[in-house]
Amino acid sequence: MGSSRSIVVRAALSFLAGVAACGGEGGSGELRGVDLENKVLRIGVLNDLSGPAAAIGRPVHAGYEILYQQINAGGSGLLPDGWTVEWITRDHGYNPQQSVQMYNEIYDDVLFLGMSFGTPTTLPLHPMLSRDRMLAFPVSLSSRTGRNEFTPPVTPTYRTEAMRAVDWAVEQAGSSVKLGIAYQQDDFGQDALEGLEVEAAFHGVEIVSKQAIAPGQADFTAVVSALQAAGAEYVMLGILPGATGPLLGTAAQLGYAPVWMGNTPAWLDRFFDPAVIPPTVFANFYYVTSMPYWGEDRPGMRAFLDAYERFGAAQMKPDSYILFGYMVAASGIEVFRRALESGDVSPDGLMTALHGVRDWDLNGLSQPISLASVPYDAGRLTRVLRPVMAERTWQVTSDYAVPKSDAGAH
Repeated sequence: MGSSRSIVVRAALSFLAGVAACGGEGGSGELRGVDLENKVLRIGVLNDLSGPAAAIGRPVHAGYEILYQQINAGGSGLLPDGWTVEWITRDHGYNPQQSVQMYNEIYDDVLFLGMSFGTPTTLPLHPMLSRDRMLAFPVSLSSRTGRNEFTPPVTPTYRTEAMRAVDWAVEQAGSSVKLGIAYQQDDFGQDALEGLEVEAAFHGVEIVSKQAIAPGQADFTAVVSALQAAGAEYVMLGILPGATGPLLGTAAQLGYAPVWMGNTPAWLDRFFDPAVIPPTVFANFYYVTSMPYWGEDRPGMRAFLDAYERFGAAQMKPDSYILFGYMVAASGIEVFRRALESGDVSPDGLMTALHGVRDWDLNGLSQPISLASVPYDAGRLTRVLRPVMAERTWQVTSDYAVPKSDAGAH
């Protein structure tokens, strides 16, 4: 951090300490979730560590803990010297009612939610977040989270990914291509379905089969048979990884081999392990995402990998969702840093700092995002990747691009 920024931060801290001493929120040098005297930031986290999305939730958990431990070790540059983070994690098990209950348990003790995992477990929080002016960074790419001021996304949406998938399918197979989709029967899956429908209409492409999947569904014979009978050649997967493996495995058994196009949550890095699923199952799998992959040549990757080696490698093998968790957590820290620098770390000050985020690349790990206005639009650039199973990495099949139907508007 440069000397001029350090001077600004010291002046802001002096001002804040004076406000708190005069009886600001909480008194005794404390605002909600912030201890100015001891330089402690308290953050809440609602995650799925035991439910149907825990295969993603657990590495996400590792990601935010790596970031917070990196800050607490000192010298990260992510917060001014001397600041540390305390975090309160609750496991809602991907249950919306549990999410609400656990929010009510912790909201008064934290400045913001560094993470709210899952679309169906974040949307019910919106009335309370507005009431409490509580910022919550969603581990969700749902368009609906981005329509609420208090749940800013940090990556393009499921809808955008599905639109990009249609563009790519048309590039590969022409406008006569027959599209299909298997989508989770909730807001996440609906977002992917709507994106597919919008872009298919733009290209004049037929969607021959739309198959809804219940969360936790185990048997995919009927789904695969319907897609196969309809002749779907390119199939969007708006599903969680717990469904991806069984669905693709069922298709292999039935001799059905379309091109599979997965939303971000459809993949899990454990799929690289041949002991988990035979690599041949993913022979026709493509990943439509904005996310960086593990070890990719990006400006912020080395710093992340160093933090992983120090604070996470002993607990968990490399996983792209560790990186995702780290990125989402970094977003909250960046907004707090900006609020601290401005001299206002109240909930209102945090929101002002959030709306000052423009063309920020998540510390060199992503495409630039801007969160100046609502509804948020955290970028429109997504790409198509193909897994290189033997090397546990990815090949870029089609580089970053904006969906063709709205390219002129962005």
